[in-house]
Amino acid sequence: MAKRVATVGAGVSGLASIKRCREEGLEPTCFERSDDLGGLWRFTEHVEEGRASLYKSVVSNSCKEMSCYPDFPFPENYPNYVPNSVFLEYLKMYANQFNLLKCIQFKVRKAQNIS
Repeated sequence: MAKRVATVGAGVSGLASIKRCREEGLEPTCFERSDDLGGLWRFTEHVEEGRASLYKSVVSNSCKEMSCYPDFPFPENYPNYVPNSVFLEYLKMYANQFNLLKCIQFKVRKAQNIS
């Protein structure tokens, strides 16, 4: 039986953690407090309690080659400096490509009985 691992948050780091845990034969469960993945890269009109937010026009401050996952480059047609909505799209493509969504529990405020 694989060891179970808890990950908090389905942002850039959380998604990478889930993927790596699965590659190592672990059984990750990611607890995400919001209703979608993306973490800081997900713009919302209304700020959610306990969640940092960005403004609608945020663009990455590092080029796409430096901002991508090593095993999943940004599509060629993406701009060099990626707007937040495009970055979020990329994160969703990454999650789908590596079948990570099945490991994420959305709208979780606190983990219950993790053993």
